[in-house]
Amino acid sequence: MAVNSKKIAVYVLVVFVLYVIITDPAKAADYVQIGFEGISNAARGIGDFMSWIADGAQN
Repeated sequence: MAVNSKKIAVYVLVVFVLYVIITDPAKAADYVQIGFEGISNAARGIGDFMSWIADGAQN
């Protein structure tokens, strides 16, 4: 039976995340904050784009 490479990648990622959380919780919190800020900025950009489209795509 061949092992799916996607499963291996997910396993490695989970092990890395657990390692970071256990060894340095403050740094893990920083990574989570960076991730949420990125998601927030992306959502804001999409909202700005949709507002621009709704306004008739004018400058």
